[in-house]
Amino acid sequence: MDIQPLGDMQQVTAISYHDTVNDLQGLDWSASSPFARLEWFRLLEESGVAPVFATIRKGGDAVTLPLRRNGARMESLTNWYAFTWADMRTSGLTDCTMAEDLARDLARRTVRVELSKLPEDDGTEGRLANAFEKAGWIVLRSPCDTNHILKLRGRDYCEYLADRPGRVRTTLKRKAKKVEVTLATSFSDEDWAFYEDIYADSWKPEEGDPAMLRRFAEGESVSGRYRFGLARHEGTPVAAQFWTVDSGIAYIHKLAHRESARPLSPGTTVTAALLQHVINTDGVTMVDFGTGDDPYKRDWMEDTRTRWRLSCLRPGSPRNWPDICKAALRKLVSRDLAG
Repeated sequence: MDIQPLGDMQQVTAISYHDTVNDLQGLDWSASSPFARLEWFRLLEESGVAPVFATIRKGGDAVTLPLRRNGARMESLTNWYAFTWADMRTSGLTDCTMAEDLARDLARRTVRVELSKLPEDDGTEGRLANAFEKAGWIVLRSPCDTNHILKLRGRDYCEYLADRPGRVRTTLKRKAKKVEVTLATSFSDEDWAFYEDIYADSWKPEEGDPAMLRRFAEGESVSGRYRFGLARHEGTPVAAQFWTVDSGIAYIHKLAHRESARPLSPGTTVTAALLQHVINTDGVTMVDFGTGDDPYKRDWMEDTRTRWRLSCLRPGSPRNWPDICKAALRKLVSRDLAG
């Protein structure tokens, strides 16, 4: 751990770099999503990722950028399971200069910082872009993913279903009785074994880190946030989905069905059953279908959000000059075309 004190002793600002999430305990962190909690970053650390938690503290307030090294650069501490990435901030923090001071200190340690999966709607993307720019970095902004969401706007499940495309309602009417769906709000070894077997027999690519995903599911179950749907046809499990419910938002993490069961549309039936539960029983106000612009998500979700990448470059580093020149040229060409 390296600590760099700034300012006078009456209002000391300390910047530190930690290699374990355990050093961040004891502060009142506000978590904007399942992927902004200490528990999430602990899972990443335990999976073998070497983190760098760049932290600035001022009194009882703190801001942390969860990062990792990748060669000469630093980048977001994240993986394929995370929908978003954001800085960690203590509850109620309004100081906008702390992130700027941290970005300025990072220039002593790296010439490039890549931040990806940043949400725009909660101010994360704009706040961090502004902090790095004010600290002297050149910030290149680009979209990196699409997030499909559903805002209930006071509707119950029946009202929501009535707004779905006709083909979805027709499929449910024709196919729902061909499978039996069970829902669970707590983790079980048997259910998870069914999910893993179904996933292995699905169209999905090989799972990235199944052991970590299981630990995440177990932790969400302990916290009461776990939701799981399983469809059986003639007693055989054919489709499974893992969701969580957190602060009024339902997150759809994983879904899979056996290729052989595709004519039964079991995934559609499980999705509908889980939606009915989270809307009518859990009372969520929004459903988040994660990353990826898959066409089938449009059948269930009604809005999209862009996830952003910030490439923060030190202008004095020769290795950044090609990217800086390319960005300047693109901007010039766009200006000429607009004119």
